[in-house]
Amino acid sequence: MYTHSFDMVIKARRKAAILEIVEQEAITSQEQLREKLRDRGIDATQATLSRDIRELGLVKRAADGAYRRLGAEPVAGDGQAGLRRAVEEYLRTQEPVEQLLVLRTDPGQAQSLAIAIDRARVPEIAGTIGGDDTILVICRSAKDAAAIADRFREMQGRI
Repeated sequence: MYTHSFDMVIKARRKAAILEIVEQEAITSQEQLREKLRDRGIDATQATLSRDIRELGLVKRAADGAYRRLGAEPVAGDGQAGLRRAVEEYLRTQEPVEQLLVLRTDPGQAQSLAIAIDRARVPEIAGTIGGDDTILVICRSAKDAAAIADRFREMQGRI
């Protein structure tokens, strides 16, 4: 059981790194991606990368052959606009717990939302931890967590 949980954490970390890498620069081959992961201290076989790319829904852009997330558009403008789009698209439920927010997405979508939250640089948020379909948002206070929950509900049109 412990090994399975540890493997899931490693897999989530690797997938988060893959998404971050392909969003930051044009990666056109699995070998290039493997080298970038290795620079971050993450070793992965070609078979593992192939599986991760498939599970993450990455495809190659026609223009330059670089990987991108299927249906993902470059985030134009400020981080707040990207956050709004990500909340609208990926956030399914949320539960405030003291100064924390537990966010749920569909499987495989938590990393995209967590990245959007991080890039928006919301002052009330200290950081995020993202898994496959769950994100833990660490706010600076319980009051901040409640305010962020309200903001996310507003973004979803639920207020």
